[in-house]
Amino acid sequence: MLNTLINLRKKKISKKRVGRGIGSGTGKTSGRGHKGQKSRSGVSLQGFEGGQMPLYRRLPKRGFTSIFKKNFNSINLMQIQNLIDKKKIETKEKITQELLLKKKIIKKKLEGIKILGRGDIKSKIIIQVQKASKNAIKKIEKIGGKVNIVKAINNKKKKNNNLEKDNNLEKDPIKKKNKDKIKK
Repeated sequence: MLNTLINLRKKKISKKRVGRGIGSGTGKTSGRGHKGQKSRSGVSLQGFEGGQMPLYRRLPKRGFTSIFKKNFNSINLMQIQNLIDKKKIETKEKITQELLLKKKIIKKKLEGIKILGRGDIKSKIIIQVQKASKNAIKKIEKIGGKVNIVKAINNKKKKNNNLEKDNNLEKDPIKKKNKDKIKK
């Protein structure tokens, strides 16, 4: 009885070694059959269903990706309280995006920071953010803290090429005459 017990944790199933002679059952062509696309290396026909209309083509297209989407670093009140408890942030300090980047709490400077109201906060804090949920503002102000909402500054400059072209036309008198003719 004891000699038939097997320790399942230690039992190790070795991987199938293909292409090791005809006696193994997976020798010569390694179980891939003869010739053809599927027998070659580096071929995996993703989504191919044998000629049947594949799933990704049977389902309709839906939605789109907005080009105006803004990404924010979202932080919950619970996370802020944990940082205060661990003494990574002092309650006297004004919490800003620059401070959180400096202390390596957030990794990237996105469009700004958004404070969310999950969890409770016990410490009185002054925080400067780009967005905050109503619940988070209510909880912070209930304790006696303050939330300063600042507009996000876009570093991306938009160039209007048409304005530059018009300015160049006004400087050059020959082109200006042509422009006047076109308007008439």
